[in-house]
Order: sequence, then C-alpha cells, then structure tokens
Amino acid sequence: MSTSILRQIRQAVEQLNPNEVREHAETDIWVRLNAESEQSYREMEAHFLPDTASLEKRREALRSVYRRQHEGPDAPHIDVYDMGLDRPAGSFVFNPERPADLAADILAEKQELGLPFARLFPHFRRPVADQIIFNVSRENATFALMSALPELAPGMAIPWTVPELVSDASVMTVNQIRMAFLLGATHDRPIGYREQKGEIGAIIAGAFGWRALARELVSKIPFGGGLLPKAGIAIAATYVEGKSLERLYRVGSGLSRDERKLVYGEALTRGKDVASAIFDSLRKKKR
Repeated sequence: MSTSILRQIRQAVEQLNPNEVREHAETDIWVRLNAESEQSYREMEAHFLPDTASLEKRREALRSVYRRQHEGPDAPHIDVYDMGLDRPAGSFVFNPERPADLAADILAEKQELGLPFARLFPHFRRPVADQIIFNVSRENATFALMSALPELAPGMAIPWTVPELVSDASVMTVNQIRMAFLLGATHDRPIGYREQKGEIGAIIAGAFGWRALARELVSKIPFGGGLLPKAGIAIAATYVEGKSLERLYRVGSGLSRDERKLVYGEALTRGKDVASAIFDSLRKKKR
C-alpha cells in the first residue's frame, strides 16, 4: 500500500464527523395520519410501525406518528391521507394496495428527511439506502472524471476542492466511509469509527485494488480513452461496497465473494453508461 495514499486517507477521514450524521438521523419528525375509519388508521399505522420492529422501536416511532384527532403539532413534517379523502396540496396519499408508493412519493419531495424517516420507519430503509448508494457512486465517478479532465481539456477547473487529497483512491475511499456512516444510520445502527471499524477497515483495504485496476485501464487505452472505464469502475466499486453494507446492516451479513463479483459485473455495465452521461454533461458545461 502507498504510504502517501494512506496518509491522505487518514487526513481526509479526520474531516468526516459521524456525529453530524447521527444528529441528522435523530432529527425529530412528525407524521399526521388522516382517515375516516378505524381500519384505515390501523393500516396506515401498520405501515409506519410494522410488527417486525422491536417493542422499544415501535414505541419510539409511535411518538412521531399521530392521528389527526389526537394532540400533536399543528404543522407536521408529513401529512398522510387515506385513499378517497380530499387532501391539500403538499400532502401525501396512502394506498393500501400500493403501500411502497408512499415512501417513494415522500422521498421524492422531502429527500432531506430520508435519513430520519429510514431510522424510525423500516419500510423507508431500502429506498433511502438505494438513493445513498447511487448518489455516492455518482459522486465518485464525477470526481474520477473531473480530476483527469484538466489533462484533456486545459483550463477546466474542478468545481470543488478536497484539501490534502490528490488521488482518486483517497477521495473514493473517504466517500465510501461516509456512505458507511449514512447506511448505518439508515438502519438505526451504532455509527462511528470505533463502532464501524470492521467496515471501515474493509473499505480501506479494498481501495487499492480498485485503484490499481483503474490505473491499468487508463494506461492501456491512449488519448484518454480509459477515462470512462475508470469512472465506471469508480461507480461499480462504490456500488458493490454500498450493497454489501446495506445487506450487512439489514440481515447481519454482507455479500459473499461470488455475489460481489456478480453485482460488480452488473454495476460496471450500467456504470459505464452513467459515466458517459456525466462526461457529456461536463463537456457541455465547459463550452
């Protein structure tokens, strides 16, 4: 392992604060339910408070969910109405035949509430985790492209700075550690360097393999032709780490070696298309 890369990772990790993630995940939220029948209320409450949750977690979540005729904040973060009821703009509808639509609709409009919603309400965890994994994978691919673009297009500056970091491996690794904090919080797990030392160690150890593979691609394909495969690897590598972490926090074990290979192959195929779209977007901005 490169000593300079490890030093860069260590310096960057010092800038990550898991407490900020924890505090955001523990933000108080209020959900008001609106229905006309007891049966409808029970169906809506069961969606937010499933039987699979522990009694302690159900009690915690119950403090954030209340019926409209019960005492609660006048301006909840989320207003949910049963099917068939007239509802005001900005509210959401619960369809008992398509309950998953509610999480998708809320997250599309209130993405900033994704982490606290996922921590409290298990049905929100999968879509929030998927969004986190996609976002961080895309960020890593964008940085891989931007860090090389000045060589291909002189005068084009990277739109953000990462003090002390000069390598893609360092940036990608730190982003994956941040992803571990976010996914841990999403699944209401203890987060932090000590609490997640196993996951963080695995991420750092794996970073050098991805770095070597990406460098080999770039060096073998002339005139910058290896740039898109390199960005595709950044996406695929981050996606694999994310899916393995999501599995670990959801069921207690990560992806097996064979599963990682399968997921990586599928992600690399899609990742090259995403990288191409990012590259085209960056070129347009340059003009």
